[in-house]
Amino acid sequence: MNQLYCGDNLTVLRGCINDESADFIYLDPPFNSQATYNVLFRSTAGEQSRAQIEAFEDTWIWGDEAELAFDGVMTSGNINAAEMLRSMRVFLKETDMMAYLSMMAVRLLELRRVLKPTGSIYLHCDPTASHYLKILMDAIFGGDCCLNEIIWKRTHSHGNVARNYGSINDNILFYCKSQNHVWNQLYTPFTAGYIAEKFTGKDPDGRRYQNVTLRNPGVRPNLRYPYTASNGVTYQPHPNGWSCDIKRMQKYDNENRLHYPAKPGGQLRLKLYLDEQPGIRLQNIWEDIPALNSQAQERLGYPTQKPLALMERILSASSNEGDIVLDPFCGCGTTVHAAQKLRREWIGIDITHLAISLIEKRLKDAFPGIKYEVHGTPKDLEGARDLASRDKYQFQWWAVSLVNAVPFAGKKKGADSGIDGLIYFKPEGKTTEKAIVSVKGGENVNVAMVRDLAHVVDREKAKIGVFITLADSTGPMRTEAIKAGYYETLYGKYPKIQILTIQELFEGKQPNIPLVDTSAFKKAPKESKGDQDALPFS
Repeated sequence: MNQLYCGDNLTVLRGCINDESADFIYLDPPFNSQATYNVLFRSTAGEQSRAQIEAFEDTWIWGDEAELAFDGVMTSGNINAAEMLRSMRVFLKETDMMAYLSMMAVRLLELRRVLKPTGSIYLHCDPTASHYLKILMDAIFGGDCCLNEIIWKRTHSHGNVARNYGSINDNILFYCKSQNHVWNQLYTPFTAGYIAEKFTGKDPDGRRYQNVTLRNPGVRPNLRYPYTASNGVTYQPHPNGWSCDIKRMQKYDNENRLHYPAKPGGQLRLKLYLDEQPGIRLQNIWEDIPALNSQAQERLGYPTQKPLALMERILSASSNEGDIVLDPFCGCGTTVHAAQKLRREWIGIDITHLAISLIEKRLKDAFPGIKYEVHGTPKDLEGARDLASRDKYQFQWWAVSLVNAVPFAGKKKGADSGIDGLIYFKPEGKTTEKAIVSVKGGENVNVAMVRDLAHVVDREKAKIGVFITLADSTGPMRTEAIKAGYYETLYGKYPKIQILTIQELFEGKQPNIPLVDTSAFKKAPKESKGDQDALPFS
């Protein structure tokens, strides 16, 4: 089942995901930065500030796409959703917020369709739009299916607060599709202070306990009986009655679980032993999972990346082993990583080839031997041509990933024209050098392009240039590459300019570069679960 889809999640949901096929859904749709997100890659050559690439923009603008999304909700057949979104438009007009809500509403309708009756959905957002999204969720899933609004403390105090309170939390809206949803109760450990305050009793062997009432919270005449305990004293019930019948009371007594009052006439109570208590039931304010800081081992440099521990908690509470987990905005793949680690099956969707490439690398690093399918990325020359004709930047990011290069510069190249990727390598095992990757997706390539790459290699003080072309290379191009000469090391010579076609990359050919420094990519730690083949449901 494990599937990665590259494409618009609305298209993928409608065309590829069956009704009531997902056990669990998590989504973290981007909103509110009003800025371009950049993916930062580690550079061992002192170029971290430049080694970045535009991932996506979350500036939402009302236009044709938003209007189509709005119309899709109006004609969806879900009257509650249509009426709610129409009312929002009356209030918000054709604003950026309305564009965002329209785009979200049509997708939330599809997510409800694919969710099983026993499933849950978690929508992660910040307070800017959470109130509008909650109203939409009420309309689409039903107000009685709203289980919680979880408050996650994502950061510490901000120092730039002026005339308002610091905003340090995200909101996670937790909805079910029916009251028969999967639920696994989670607990947080008792604090030392709580233990000292509540678990004040000790048995002779040092076992700590808390004594609690045996009084029935309601009036139960059938549970009013005198009880003669093993200490020979007869205890009378509260007027409400005991909380259990006499058979259970005798069981407690036989197991030394009754706490006898110190004074005559006191109430008989029940011992709750500390070593048998799982902790405090998890509440809806989460302060114990910190956001990822710049030094976190799991941090991959992707914008909005959430901690793995956060996703593991959510998945543990609302899904079981073997369940199908869906994330339609999967970004750098934290949800699918957590699902794989917890032995769930998964479906991840993202609109950028960059994200899909990062997720693939993350999964292979963390789970060696993992098996999954990727859809929406080119599988042959025809698919590569189609991608290049539709979006040259997506094509470049995809092509760069074929040679394990770090994407560079993004859509705003400026003075860095001619560099689409960087490959870091250590020719003698110590000093890090770099190769420049240039990608050409057009049907016409010529010798001048090879000559330009050679100039870029010299300008950037790189050692090797890799020219990736969709079209076939020509004889003069190959001659020009040979004329550039060789990069010589103690261990051999390497062509300074190397030309590779997309077809050759499909066939498994790779650049001839010594000791590639894969640490230039931020590497996900290997998980102990290992190969997915070991999983019972794979």
